[in-house]
Amino acid sequence: MAQPKRRWSKARTHAKRSTWKKEQPAYTTCPHCHEPVMPHRVCKNCGYYDGKEVIAKKENKDA
Repeated sequence: MAQPKRRWSKARTHAKRSTWKKEQPAYTTCPHCHEPVMPHRVCKNCGYYDGKEVIAKKENKDA
């Protein structure tokens, strides 16, 4: 197999890796409670997904 004649410089390596950045996760708003939610996941605040209650949340009886 062929071998490279010279080693890549550090500048060239860093320039190549400069596009390896992580993306911020995309958030949408829950249509039921208007909290930020990651797409295609159940809302942790109200327990709704796709307009249906998936997880029943307990009500606080502090009052």
